[in-house]
Parts: sequence; C-alpha cells; structure tokens
Amino acid sequence: MRFLLVEDDAVLRDVMQRSLGDAGHRVDVAATAAEARHLWRVQPVDAVLLDLNLPDGNGQAVLRDARGRGDRTPVLVLTARNRTEERIAGLDAGADDYLGKPFDLAEVEARLRALVRRAQGADDRVEVGALLLDRHARRFYLGGAELELPAREFEVLYELMTPPGRVVNKRALADKLSGFDDALGDNALETFVSRLRRKLQGSGAGIRTLRGLGYLIEGQTDA
Repeated sequence: MRFLLVEDDAVLRDVMQRSLGDAGHRVDVAATAAEARHLWRVQPVDAVLLDLNLPDGNGQAVLRDARGRGDRTPVLVLTARNRTEERIAGLDAGADDYLGKPFDLAEVEARLRALVRRAQGADDRVEVGALLLDRHARRFYLGGAELELPAREFEVLYELMTPPGRVVNKRALADKLSGFDDALGDNALETFVSRLRRKLQGSGAGIRTLRGLGYLIEGQTDA
C-alpha cells in the first residue's frame, strides 16, 4: 500500500516512514500544510496519516480542503491534541480515525489496514482460482504454497487483488507505484504484468488487459 505521512516532527516522521517501509509500504512524506496539499493532489495513496499541528497551518484545514473537493481517501489523524473536543473536531472535519500521541507503531499500521479494508470493501483473505492473498500478513499463496515475488511484482499483484474483479487504470497504477524520483514507465509496468501472467499460468487466475482502460484479475478456465 501507499501512504502519505504528514508530520512536522522530523524524528517521528523518519521513524514512521522507516517502520511502514520495512512492512512493505511506500510512504510519501510532508512536513508542512503546503506540502501536504500538493502531494495529496498529485499522488494517489491508499490512506493519509495527518498531524493536526503543522508549522504553517492546521491539519484540519488541509483535511477540509480535501473533503471539499470530493477526495474520500481514508485519513488517520495523529496528534498530541488528545482532548475529547479536539477528537470530535477532527472527526467532524472528515477524519476516519483518530490516534493520540504517543502511540504504538504496530497499532498505527493495524488501524491503516482497517481503514483501507473498509474503504475498499475487501476482506483480509481474497482468492481468485488457486491464488490467495492474505492482506493482513501481506503474503500471496498459490495452490497452498507461498508465492514469493520481487517487490514491484508484489505491488502490482496486490493492487489488482484489492479487491479482485475491478478494473485498475494503467496510468493510475503506474503513478501509485512510482516514487517522485523513480517514475514507473508503461513498458516497465507491462513487463511486470507479463511476468505475473507467466507465474499464474494454470492457477485459474489470470490478468486481463482492457484496452484503453487498464487491467483486472479474474478467474479463468484453462483450456
């Protein structure tokens, strides 16, 4: 998954980015309200971790701006403002969950998984043919055996499986898997999809290309 972390404390920001990165997630970071507004607009993410107390403004204003333009990305507010009325204000501004500092990093990740699962309407375990994704463990299994994949192939397949059966726009997929200094081109994305197709042969799960639309993963009957 890909997250936007908005936090002005450099030490906490680095620790959280490293922790989420070690868990297999991609994390974009912003230290100010201005950076947060920009990144939130230009880069699709699965969820936003938002500090309310920013040096150039209030995180609630950033959240209201996003909700005002129709952006429904799940938001987990992380803040030292832990009073009940401030929790209510954050939720009223459009936050989906609220966690006061200090917090446990494992709980942050668990809450993020729950928010994304709720937003996508996907279960922790999803199957297509003999392919199983355990979203909680972030593991794929093929015919009962763990399917080990390089990082980028894992990310592509994870996006297609959350949930399966939906069309994933090719450009949006490439953008989501790209960093700001390592853009993923169309040819590279097609290479990853081609490799995944070969690995899924005979599994009853196949990746279909819908020209002009994108990719979807679906059950297939092998000839």
